[in-house]
Parts: sequence; structure tokens; C-alpha cells
Amino acid sequence: MSDQNVDAKPNILITGTPGAGKSYLCERLAEQLKFDWLDCSKIAKENDYIEEHDEEYDCPILDEERLMDHLEPLMQKGGNIVEYHGCDFFPERWFQAVFVVTCPNKTLYDRLKERNYNEKKLSSNIECEIFGTILEEARDSYKADIVHELCGETAADADKSLKTVKQWYRMWKRK
Repeated sequence: MSDQNVDAKPNILITGTPGAGKSYLCERLAEQLKFDWLDCSKIAKENDYIEEHDEEYDCPILDEERLMDHLEPLMQKGGNIVEYHGCDFFPERWFQAVFVVTCPNKTLYDRLKERNYNEKKLSSNIECEIFGTILEEARDSYKADIVHELCGETAADADKSLKTVKQWYRMWKRK
């Protein structure tokens, strides 16, 4: 018999380079698993958890501490899918699984170009993906057995990723 509460739900982190396919996956997971989707970029904008704006990369600089304070009580309840393009500042205790969505450079480039990323921001994100920065960050920040890599190139990849996370959740519930 399992020690965990039958109604308990884990917290899952979905991370990866911008444009890799995180939001697409999170939206479907939240809907199908009945989890709360916590889009950290959206939460930061809505609550003004922005320290400043980086002109060079044309992006906001997150006030990580204020975001953490906001998320802490939500994370204690469980049942959250947290989405953000970084992961090393989240407490390890918050997550039972970390899924890093990766994407081939050509596809990622096209997606970011479509979002009108400036050249500096576009190059930086492509380099991040080439060097596997987010995956490495996740592996350095969390126990190896909870970090999983997913591909976000095509709709078929997204469907496979959805099945992978749902399968992980089914296995987690059996513990």
C-alpha cells in the first residue's frame, strides 16, 4: 500500500528554450490531468515581478525571489505544472519530475523569427539550444532520475511528449 495520499498530486516542471514547445504541452497536460498550469512568465508580468527590462535582448528580467514567494503556497498543495525557460532557481523539493523540451535548431530558429525576436536574442536562444544549456541546468539542479528530455519539433513529438508525461504520472500514482 502506498504512503501517499490518494488525492495527492505531484508538481511537474516543464522547461526548455523559448519556442521549444513548452506552452503547447503544458496547456494539454493541465487540461487532461486536471493540474494547475503556472506559466511563470505570465505570472511575473501580471504581478510585476520584473526587476528591469534588458534592452539588448528586449526582454524582462525576472525578480526570482518575489516569484518564489508567490509560488511557494501553491507548490505546497501539489498538482501544478510549472512552465519556465529556466530552472536552476526553483527549489528541488518542489518537483517530482522535470521535463526539458528540446527542439532542432532550424525549427526553433523559424519559431523565434516568427515571434520577431531581435538578432541578439534569437542567436542567444539558438546557442542555448545547441549547447543543451537548459537540459544541463536541469541535470545540475535536480536528481538525475527526475529529469527527462522531450522533443518539441512536430505535433507528433508533442503527442508523444504528452503520452510520456501522462505515463510518468500514472507510474507516480502507483508509488
